[in-house]
Amino acid sequence: MRALLPYIALATPFALAACGDPAPTYIDQAWVRLSPNKETPSAGYFVAHGGDAATQLRGVLTDYALKVEMHESMDHDGMMMMQKLDSVDIPAKTKVAFAPGGKHLMIWGVNDTAISRGKMTFTFLLANGDRLLVDAVIQKPGAAAPAPAPAPASKDEPKAH
Repeated sequence: MRALLPYIALATPFALAACGDPAPTYIDQAWVRLSPNKETPSAGYFVAHGGDAATQLRGVLTDYALKVEMHESMDHDGMMMMQKLDSVDIPAKTKVAFAPGGKHLMIWGVNDTAISRGKMTFTFLLANGDRLLVDAVIQKPGAAAPAPAPAPASKDEPKAH
């Protein structure tokens, strides 16, 4: 038995390397479109990427605004309406986009510090207990929406040299 111990000790790191951490849920492409009128809410957008396990987005907080709510724009008998959302499912290994015309954040009272910095930090509260801190770029009224980040290259695609 003692003769096997050195081999077991050598094999253990290789066996543990095969047991990687599960892919986490993450948020990217976050941005805020400021309202031209400080009395009306601004809108926030982002993409949630589901990890290996499904979860829910339960809320969004920030120190840079008075209030943040999740909403969804929907067509109801030919009339566009907004509905407040208490949570949003993030299925495993999928993307959920918060984009103009669909799901979005309503943000009341964005403070001047965030506006002068050009960004604000959000805390995304997930049902699995995770809290994700994400910086969102602030877009002034009338500016073009930021272009989405390019998709990562697939392992199957040839790489340019």
